[in-house]
Amino acid sequence: MKLSVIIPTFNEEKSIGECLRSIFKQSYNDFEVIVVDDGSRDKTLSILSGFKNSNLQILKQKHKGPGTARNLGAGRAKGETLVFVDADMTFDKNFLKNLVRPIVSGKAEGTFSKYEYVSNWENIWARCWNINEGWEVKKRHPKNYPDTQKVFRAVLKREFDKAGGFDPSAGYMDDWTLSKKLGYEALSAPGAIFYHKNPESLAEVFQQAKWIGKRPYKLGVFGSFIALCRASLPISILVGLVKSIFQGNFAFLVFKSVYDFGIFMGIFDYLLGGNRAK
Repeated sequence: MKLSVIIPTFNEEKSIGECLRSIFKQSYNDFEVIVVDDGSRDKTLSILSGFKNSNLQILKQKHKGPGTARNLGAGRAKGETLVFVDADMTFDKNFLKNLVRPIVSGKAEGTFSKYEYVSNWENIWARCWNINEGWEVKKRHPKNYPDTQKVFRAVLKREFDKAGGFDPSAGYMDDWTLSKKLGYEALSAPGAIFYHKNPESLAEVFQQAKWIGKRPYKLGVFGSFIALCRASLPISILVGLVKSIFQGNFAFLVFKSVYDFGIFMGIFDYLLGGNRAK
């Protein structure tokens, strides 16, 4: 079964090289890689041009968000199964083989992996990100994570096409929309090990949080105002202090203040007429 690995990029000069080198070392042989650059303004395209591999295709678009980039890549894909990964990921050599095994055997039409580890765990802000998310130590999932989830890491192309791809208007949560359209969730693929970076500077924490803050909220505008209150400075300091004491990590107080300020600014920007996250 031929695979098409689709990677959206936006200002990924620090990570795209390592990501591609990891992909091209896979034990699974029959795959192509489609990188869709989403209007990068750094050296991402320059780094991509340095890769000489016949299985690599590089596409470009104006900055429209990862959902649109993934859809563009899927439209050019030749594989029977689409694999969606991010530019700040790296992979065990058997990642692709194990990820698609349930699909190849006919047990699933789409999969994800619970074997997602934090690749920059030595970084203090990366560890704080895990605390904030409530994830397991060194992993990017909580404990006892279920065997199905809404985000597909791999899916049969015919299913993707049947659903009409991702809905980019969902912004931060665009990768959830495929499951909603199809009416079922991705199945866990045992042994599909990969690594993902958490934000590792306060500037990255702020920017990521601001992006998250622009996501749609339950209850619409009213839900946005509730989230705005939760991210306000007094609540942020209180929650940050309690968790810092409980976790024995007083850097988390600083992290939480920066993270919630990013959330606050993202919501505030959207309420003033800004765009959803992209």
